[in-house]
Amino acid sequence: MKPKAYGAWPSPIDAGTITSATKGYAELNALDDALFWLESRPGEGGRSTLIHQADGVAQEITPAPFNPRSRVHEYGGGSYCVAGENVYFVHFVDQNIYSVSLADRLGKPRRITNGDAAERFGDLAWDGSALLAVRERHGIAAEPVNDLVRIDIATGRVAALHQGHDFYAAPRPAEGRVAFLVWDHPNMPWDGTQLLVADYDGERLVDATAVAGGATEAIVQPTWCGDRLVFATDADGYWNLFAYDASGVYCLLRDAAEYAGPAWQLGTTYFVPVGVDHLVARRVADGEPSLVVVDASQGLASPLHEGFTSYASLARTPKGVAFIAGSGDQPSQIVELRLADRACSTIAAGDAPPPAAVISTAERIVFPSSDGNAYAYVYPPRNGDCCGLDGELPPVLVTTHGGPTSATSASLNWGIQYYTSRGWAVADVDYGGSTGYGRAYRERLHGAWGQVDVADCVACVRHLIAEGQVDPARVAIRGGSAGGYTTLAALTFADVFRAGASHYGIGDLHALDRDTHKFESRYVGTLVGDAAAMHERSPIHHVERLNCPVIFFQGADDKVVPPNQSEAMRDALAAKGIPVAYLLFPGEGHGFRRAENARRAIEAEYAFFARVFGILPAEALPEVPIDNLPAAADAVRGQP
Repeated sequence: MKPKAYGAWPSPIDAGTITSATKGYAELNALDDALFWLESRPGEGGRSTLIHQADGVAQEITPAPFNPRSRVHEYGGGSYCVAGENVYFVHFVDQNIYSVSLADRLGKPRRITNGDAAERFGDLAWDGSALLAVRERHGIAAEPVNDLVRIDIATGRVAALHQGHDFYAAPRPAEGRVAFLVWDHPNMPWDGTQLLVADYDGERLVDATAVAGGATEAIVQPTWCGDRLVFATDADGYWNLFAYDASGVYCLLRDAAEYAGPAWQLGTTYFVPVGVDHLVARRVADGEPSLVVVDASQGLASPLHEGFTSYASLARTPKGVAFIAGSGDQPSQIVELRLADRACSTIAAGDAPPPAAVISTAERIVFPSSDGNAYAYVYPPRNGDCCGLDGELPPVLVTTHGGPTSATSASLNWGIQYYTSRGWAVADVDYGGSTGYGRAYRERLHGAWGQVDVADCVACVRHLIAEGQVDPARVAIRGGSAGGYTTLAALTFADVFRAGASHYGIGDLHALDRDTHKFESRYVGTLVGDAAAMHERSPIHHVERLNCPVIFFQGADDKVVPPNQSEAMRDALAAKGIPVAYLLFPGEGHGFRRAENARRAIEAEYAFFARVFGILPAEALPEVPIDNLPAAADAVRGQP
């Protein structure tokens, strides 16, 4: 291998590789021996399409310009359901429900409802003759109104089944009954929900009764298994499996591990029944996932599969279970696992990765922080053709996941490999507030956002510096959305970072609290506290403490974090004379779906870090306009 300065290694992973390899899978479902899933198409402006696979043949059944994607709660989910020979889906542009016939796949989808984008639907379910859904109506009150509805597929008539709560989710019909979830402000669905069960005559709900849940108990994924209703609840500190039937509510399995996750999107499945007394479930222990078989009669979980780094969107098939699988060295794929012999077969997969010699494998680390132990995946520099110069340590990029109630993963992340293959180390931090570690770890962030998360990121860097793994003079941090806030807060309130990249990140907590959508409209209060705390922890109000370069990436149509937040931070930094760059992407919302915009953001971020750290990239990158960049930044390292 050729010695070369860290950060300046030539790499086969470029921005085009990343965007062409970002074909994603979501909302996997099964009906008999057929599978259905959503497939994202970055090359088509971020459009998603619905794929139907039967007899080994996969076919797109929602042709362009149709885009199955719900906007309920802004994050959507449950955007289609299968009913015999018909599939019903929500079209992103107008949020109406359409149907497509599997028997006439060349036919144009038929519109069912007749509203506009102000009336949205999600979490679709089929009751045998009509659709059930969560509805969200905008413009009829001070904030959107959510309810549970029935939709007549012949007439398009929408009738309310249940009203009165701030939020609804998971309508799940069974013979003569419907189960569903509700919650109210200020809770998020991972703070506290109620599970309701009502009698149902096909037209209306009667005697809706709360059978489990409350203000401090979060319930996820109610699922009928015969006469028994199975669900996950964190009543005992972890999302464990419980059941409700004529005898009441009882625990199926008590375990210091998570069998569900935060309901950012509707319709997510973490477990599936595979018999009267058995389920296949994703289990996460201290952030590490596996697949298990749960014997509900014995209260036992047996290992089923541990070969993947993530298991998502589980669906029952005649032979076993299908799921979306993540791997450390392969793009995400759809896999079927046969229960008879536990063998896996690939149903769909993205492009092949580059040679294994280029792929950096995550190392799981646990390190002490201010609030106890915290966690991270650390990726060392790796490139089959290059190694670092003697006596030089690599730059490090700390990445902060969004949410902030979310989690990182060891699954192949092309953005991380882009850096490691160029000679950077990357630390992907599961700071306090992350999921996969139980409710207590998740609630470390209550009232402490901008403090606990920042402290954990700082502690991770100090741990790596103490271990002699990274260069303390070249420490960068990046994050998007809520991770962008942690990034900006870390740059403002800590002194270990030398540069940062905020992707649609939050600079003003007051503005977020005032401007954000209904779903998260009380979230900041839980995470931060009152107005005084919001002011104290908003980076925009403490620019005098920010003394390192930052690049901002922003969607012009972002409703979650409006552009004015990034622009205010940019203006403040520019006025102070700190190097700063700002890229605005017209037509993009909260996250970049168009391939050309994603490519631009990838290259611009790397070019920015290279300029401020004096690194000469091995490839030519598009120019990034940087205000206040001193001439000294053009003194580069990159030659052996």
